[in-house]
Amino acid sequence: MDGLLNINGVTCAAINAGIKCAQNSSVNSSTQDTEKLDLSIVSLKKGTQTAAVFTQNVFCAAPVLVAKNHLNHTIKALVINSGNANAGTGLGSASVGLKNSYKVCELVAKELGIKTEEVLPFSTGVIGQALPMACFEDNISTLVSSLVKDNLSQVAQTIMTTDLVDKVHSEQFKIGGNLITITGIAKGSGMIRPDMATMLGFIFTDIEATQSELQNCLTQAVNQSFNRITVDGDTSTNDACTLSATGTSGVKINDCMDEFQQSLNIVTKTLAHKIIKDGEGATKFVEVCVKGGVSTKDCLEVAYTVAHSPLVKTALFASDANWGRILAAVGRANIAHLKVEEVSIYLGDVCLIKAGELNVHYTEAQGEVQMAKSEIVITIEIGKGASKESVWTTDLSYDYIKINAEYRT
Repeated sequence: MDGLLNINGVTCAAINAGIKCAQNSSVNSSTQDTEKLDLSIVSLKKGTQTAAVFTQNVFCAAPVLVAKNHLNHTIKALVINSGNANAGTGLGSASVGLKNSYKVCELVAKELGIKTEEVLPFSTGVIGQALPMACFEDNISTLVSSLVKDNLSQVAQTIMTTDLVDKVHSEQFKIGGNLITITGIAKGSGMIRPDMATMLGFIFTDIEATQSELQNCLTQAVNQSFNRITVDGDTSTNDACTLSATGTSGVKINDCMDEFQQSLNIVTKTLAHKIIKDGEGATKFVEVCVKGGVSTKDCLEVAYTVAHSPLVKTALFASDANWGRILAAVGRANIAHLKVEEVSIYLGDVCLIKAGELNVHYTEAQGEVQMAKSEIVITIEIGKGASKESVWTTDLSYDYIKINAEYRT
């Protein structure tokens, strides 16, 4: 369900703290930024367990470094801001970025009466600028005094940057008469190429689980969802996705592992698809499915080569059934022993290429019908192997260029 269901043991609050308006003189903030939520706190009941995955970008942001360290402790709160990524703000333990990120955790911890290391910080926004600390110092107390259980929808709005819509989803299932709920929120629109999960995502559940159990479930869920989406091939410095379990349902995860994993997979895949559908300037939602590879790696290599091709993506935007661009992308994929005669390509149910050659029954009119759709499936057969993988992507439109050309201006 697209509506958000509350999770017992989770309270939150959001505010416009002026972070999006506090950029230096080289960045012009929109007048709308004075009204947008940009700072939130999520408080977790005692005993909640939290797992997380983070960006693989070497230049990971200060909050990622702090969060990785704090994850060794029992987490009792999340603090999230948009408008400033606190990335590229210095190297080493003395960097201003690390100091500011830790200070934000300290401010939250003091107001909640918990330890600093029990807070996970997250930031998203413009890279290369120090956090405007006054925005945090002036608003943390107000946020803590405003914590309520039904504010996750506002947190979902808080984390938006170039997103046009918020991304939320909940799932429920029953075990022995007990109802288990999983609720997730995410942000992401551009700078999307998963090397973990290129976005911010926060998932909450009332299941009872250890951190290790949650980590295994989250890793599986991310690999089949956030790690299968791409808008532009760029991996952010700030990517993070968390899974927090309050245990308030009284049901242990070991009593329903399959059901829980299945529901969690639905939550993450639904959020991942919403990110693609809200891709910067996107007009098409595209699945690239590769079959017959000797390995998952080969299938993903072909799928991403096609999904990242500017020529393929612009043809998709133009609704131009230019199958030669798809064929050329497949041919340059970095996999061993790709045989031309084993390659077949489909647009929807229309066969373009059969066994390496143009299908004699194919017509341009058939291709045009498929390319005119807002949701398109490109299926590529590369052999007789058992592996099959899909990635989801967008077209490349004029608006993508405009959005990113004007991001700081």
